Amino acid sequence: MKPKLSTVADGVLVVADDLSGAAEAAARIMMRTTRTRIVLTDHAVRGERDSADILVVDTDSRHLRPAEAAAAVRSAVALASVGRPRLVFKKIDSLLRGNVAAEVAALTTPGAGIVVAPALPGLDRVVRGGVLHLAGVALHRANAWTVDGVPAPTSVEAALAPLRARVLDLATVRSDRLSDAIASCAEEARIALCDAETDQDLDAVLRAALAVPSVRLVGSGGLADALGRHLRSLGTAVEEHEPAPTHTARRREAAPLVVVGSAEPVAAEQVRRLAEAGAVPVALPVTALLGTPAGRDPLPHIPIGDRAVVAFLDSAGSVLPAASRDIARRLAEAVADAVRASARPVDLVLTGGETARRVLDALQVRELTPVGQVHPGAVHSRTPEGRSVVTRPGSFGEGDSLVEIVRALAPHSLGPLDPTLLPLNQAKGPVVSISTAAVGRQPRTAATPIIAVTMGDGAGVGPEVIVGALQDPHIAELCRPVVIGDAVRLRQAASILGTATEIVVVDTVTDAVFQPGRVNVIDLGLLPEDLPWGQISPVAGAAAYHYVRVASELAMAGEVQAICTAPLNKEALHAGGYIFPGHTELLAHLTGTDEVSMMLSSPKIRVIHVTTHIGLIDAIAKIEPGLVERTIRRGHEALRRAGIENPRIGVCGINPHAGENGLFGHGEEAEKIVPAVEVLKADGIDVHGPLPADTAFFVAGRGDYDLIVAMYHDQGHGPVKILGIEAGVNITVGLPVIRTSVDHGTAFDIAGKGTAEVGSMIEALRQAAQMSPSPAI
Repeated sequence: MKPKLSTVADGVLVVADDLSGAAEAAARIMMRTTRTRIVLTDHAVRGERDSADILVVDTDSRHLRPAEAAAAVRSAVALASVGRPRLVFKKIDSLLRGNVAAEVAALTTPGAGIVVAPALPGLDRVVRGGVLHLAGVALHRANAWTVDGVPAPTSVEAALAPLRARVLDLATVRSDRLSDAIASCAEEARIALCDAETDQDLDAVLRAALAVPSVRLVGSGGLADALGRHLRSLGTAVEEHEPAPTHTARRREAAPLVVVGSAEPVAAEQVRRLAEAGAVPVALPVTALLGTPAGRDPLPHIPIGDRAVVAFLDSAGSVLPAASRDIARRLAEAVADAVRASARPVDLVLTGGETARRVLDALQVRELTPVGQVHPGAVHSRTPEGRSVVTRPGSFGEGDSLVEIVRALAPHSLGPLDPTLLPLNQAKGPVVSISTAAVGRQPRTAATPIIAVTMGDGAGVGPEVIVGALQDPHIAELCRPVVIGDAVRLRQAASILGTATEIVVVDTVTDAVFQPGRVNVIDLGLLPEDLPWGQISPVAGAAAYHYVRVASELAMAGEVQAICTAPLNKEALHAGGYIFPGHTELLAHLTGTDEVSMMLSSPKIRVIHVTTHIGLIDAIAKIEPGLVERTIRRGHEALRRAGIENPRIGVCGINPHAGENGLFGHGEEAEKIVPAVEVLKADGIDVHGPLPADTAFFVAGRGDYDLIVAMYHDQGHGPVKILGIEAGVNITVGLPVIRTSVDHGTAFDIAGKGTAEVGSMIEALRQAAQMSPSPAI
């Protein structure tokens, strides 16, 4: 059967029973070309007539009685679909917690099929013979439900009882009979319960399910991933919208408050490592959260300031599951009080769906807009007021999960642990216990930074400049590059260049071996061998996106310390279905960053841009004092990171002669630039301007300024390209990861001819290495 795609194109409704699950599903399904919205409800959606293409509803029903949970799901499905048909996706917990049977039963409707596929291969949670296995152990034999106080179901079918289900085994899932089997289940009013071990299995389930009319999907994050991949493959299946208005970028003084309400065993290790990284640990005794106010112990102060804070439960004994909701609610009240009392912005990191929901309820947050994922399950969202909120299921994440999240939000908020803030050994008991034994451990041996080098558009000069640059012996002294691209194309480039370079495929960064004449590549295998050089190709454009996506994921996970990008072609990128103006905006999207700046660096001059890829009239309208100030601060910080302690910064005007005291223009310099310069000078930054652009670049080229601030694209790009494009580098400033790039395009006219200049790539790698932390940091 050929899948019917109209229901997907009309929109998607995701119904989740807790907030972390709702956010996880939203991040896995969301697309650049869709509006995605997470709605927090009081057990029902109250007349939602929503324009969001992907509407995610948190019914907050994990701990309700089954009948109440079912009613919440029915209300969400009925009311949220008013005005437009939607594909319904019921997000369930990957460990089958919650009112699974009651909420799936609420989806039943005459003539509609229900497909259940709870596998989550990324966390080694697979379904064989209808039984969920965790790392090879059946769920009911594992200890995953230890804190729930009840035994885990022996199978997915048992979790769905008394609903009637038929297990579709792996042989069926991997055959061309799957759509017919799902349709047969629908005719018999049975649930199609699908085995799955891999993402490919889930992709097959998704495609087959969509071939069945009026189907409804039930799954964990694995099936949500499959739906997201399917939507992205459609490309134009949804109408493209203008991006939602962005809020003012987070001010640098914002420091996250991390709230760990999870009793999962991994939580203790995550808290310990975050404290080692420099966060202020605050143990909240359960005795201060239980009982009547008069009988509770006093809560310790939560010190919100320049440092990240991690607040966690400290229990002297087991906590009964029945008391967990009261604990979460009172924990949320304490957190909300601390946030409201703070004189500075506070971003939130909330682990455990119950804790996350109670905290946002206490702060009266009713909706979120997802931005992206820090790592799988750790979802970065924004409140309508612009506050960052990262949610994550309690059972997700490796030991460094919280460290990665805080570094992604506010790397400045971590630092050496101050043992006088709070002794870590105050924590005890089975909920969270932190040991100080490891705090004094010596750091790992410092090494040169690992840099992810993205191949760019495979039809352009990117493969050639990468292979050529990585033969330079100085690169090996500076950094350890790992290419994200296609091994076949790199071998073709090596042949064109006539080098004996060995292109070696590695599965992970840790598999890479660094020695002369070897190029390590994580091979995505996206390009055909006969891809023409020098021609626009949607396949190459889409591949360029995925190279950057994988590099971003590695950087956000801390596996690489910087990204260095070969050029992509915007027309090919758009033809491949990814509508971004360029690398700068793409990386901002992938890392969940509100606002970044483009800096061009050459041996003679450095330029940072207030605006970039927009028309001149739009650029002048966009320039305002806040944007000018934030841009200059980003440039100032980048130069300090590069070793210039007190950089001298010149700021261009907008009009000829910088307006010449009102002679030219309408006072734009006085209105848009001067207020920012005055604020920065008051903060001790050595900034001058507004300066006439026709002389600013000349005096900067002779050494008067370390950085020039250009107001718009061509004002800055023209001089740089005259003064040294061959060794020019494009640096994205403001990301949570260092990113540099060659300062030239795909050069289709010379691609595949072996004549491309590699100097800019060598310089981009050098500057990435110079600005990157060591892997030990």
